[in-house]
Amino acid sequence: MSHDFPSAFGLVGTSSFTEFLNASGNEPGVSRSTGAATSGGPANLQAPHGTTIVALDCDGGVVMAGDRRATMGNIIAQRDVQKVELEHYEKIEGTPLSLEGKANRLSSLLRANLGMAMQGLAVVPLFAGFDLAEERGRIFSYDVTGGRYEEHDFHAVGSGSTFARGSLKKLFRPEADTDAAVRVALEALYDAADDDSATSGPDLARRIFPMVSVVTASGVETISEDRLAQEVEQMMAARLGRPDGPRASVPGGAS
Repeated sequence: MSHDFPSAFGLVGTSSFTEFLNASGNEPGVSRSTGAATSGGPANLQAPHGTTIVALDCDGGVVMAGDRRATMGNIIAQRDVQKVELEHYEKIEGTPLSLEGKANRLSSLLRANLGMAMQGLAVVPLFAGFDLAEERGRIFSYDVTGGRYEEHDFHAVGSGSTFARGSLKKLFRPEADTDAAVRVALEALYDAADDDSATSGPDLARRIFPMVSVVTASGVETISEDRLAQEVEQMMAARLGRPDGPRASVPGGAS
């Protein structure tokens, strides 16, 4: 049986995800790399623009969440984009990297893509993980040139990031457990969607909810759709009485 795989799938000796995308005919700037929001680009290019991603520390780990909408100008290009996780290096090389090494590797990929970024196809990722050596969650942001910056407590990227960061600043508590942090991430994305048309809120009719992952020393847990549905329903019920959302969070939850 023959399969018409692109020639790039037969390449050996390279761990560059950028080279892989170029060889397979996909531009790095419009690929669905997880935890990344594409930005910029000429108006006539009409490349998908994915937003918004948030990450926050919590007791025992870090929570990362992203909405599911991708837009092309004023058009919703896709409602259920997945914006989380990329492990290309380990799959190709077969060698695990430390969290610091992964953060540096992502920086190298961005620098390699600088030429495309100058043409408007820019990827600005947000990277988060659990550092086993330091026994804590860590968050890294980047610029289009590959500059890497470690963020503390929380961060957000994408067109709705200004509104999401405002919400996180209001609700974040470093002592919050993972369950409370998941709720804060959902509140932040909801606040972003409330003011940014490119960011989607939860779609109860289609059961399309944000992608949410919790990273601890035990590994990565992707929050199930059923649990997200419960969290979203509780959040929406609370907002019926307070449309602007909770004013502050307390240990163990939001109020």
